[in-house]
Amino acid sequence: MSELLGVAVLGAGHMGADHIRRIDRVVNGARVAAVADPDTGRAEDAVGGIDGVSVHTEVSAALDAPGVRAVLVASPGPAHEEALLAAFERGLPVLCEKPMAPESAGALRVVEAEARLGRRLAQVGFMRRYDPEYVRLKALLDSGRLGRPLMLHCTHRNVSSPPGFTSAMVVNSSVSHEIDAARWLLGQELTAVTVLRPRPSTQAPADLLDPQFVLFETAEGALVDVEVFVNTGFGYQVRCEAVCESGSARIGDEDAMRVTTAGGAHQEVAQDYLVRFADAYDREVQAWVDATREGRVTGPGVWDGYAASAVAEAGVRALESGGRVAVELAARPALYA
Repeated sequence: MSELLGVAVLGAGHMGADHIRRIDRVVNGARVAAVADPDTGRAEDAVGGIDGVSVHTEVSAALDAPGVRAVLVASPGPAHEEALLAAFERGLPVLCEKPMAPESAGALRVVEAEARLGRRLAQVGFMRRYDPEYVRLKALLDSGRLGRPLMLHCTHRNVSSPPGFTSAMVVNSSVSHEIDAARWLLGQELTAVTVLRPRPSTQAPADLLDPQFVLFETAEGALVDVEVFVNTGFGYQVRCEAVCESGSARIGDEDAMRVTTAGGAHQEVAQDYLVRFADAYDREVQAWVDATREGRVTGPGVWDGYAASAVAEAGVRALESGGRVAVELAARPALYA
């Protein structure tokens, strides 16, 4: 197929603008056909210099714009469910940024809607599955060379949290990537969550419980721990170590530029996720475009989006209660078996 895939990008904020740039300048086989954002000025800035793009304030107008054959959802989380259902109604393939829906009830409605179609249309944007280090770790664990995985030790650190970031969002926004990565790396569902709260950092806002230590149990008895610290003040760091019966493997140690001058030496530290996972985002969107042009849907799907929401909700309850909370999942439709 030689024709470029026309993509409607929903949302022109930080993430949406980066995807608009990516589709226009990095990804092969696609073009930005339409953009929807309530702030038309922001949308027009994001598409500046790109020919043939229509700008809209309403999602429906963007989805119905000439040349649109696929959708990339990068709007705020509360708008995702409506956008996904609208795309499903039109039979449009979708790449939806996480969270698929902020609440598990909404995520389950998306699962049920796609299941009624009898075919997959949506991929969820858990980009770590496309990061070369995570891909290598997944292949190593699947090979069985290290024996059964017993534990995953994870670290997730940010420079600072954005305004309005809450203690619950530390779990349901920041840790959501660890939730999906753990399910994918281990091939198991997460069945229970406990959240421990060390004393808050003085660098965190006064009402924010930061850092947090999150412990997940899996269906086959492995343990996953996550140190999440969103106001470190120094950099963005993501690490994961798998401890198995016959060995261990760790990813995320900075392989960055080291600068030496007369006054000493220092190593660069990424400052946000768009830097650390730039290659993963590029690979993710390229894989989505390639599959969509061939009429296929690959990568993490809506069941993965729902499971992540359900686990995150249990994590928030564990944070609030101070106790262990079991994860409750709905029956899995046959489409996702």
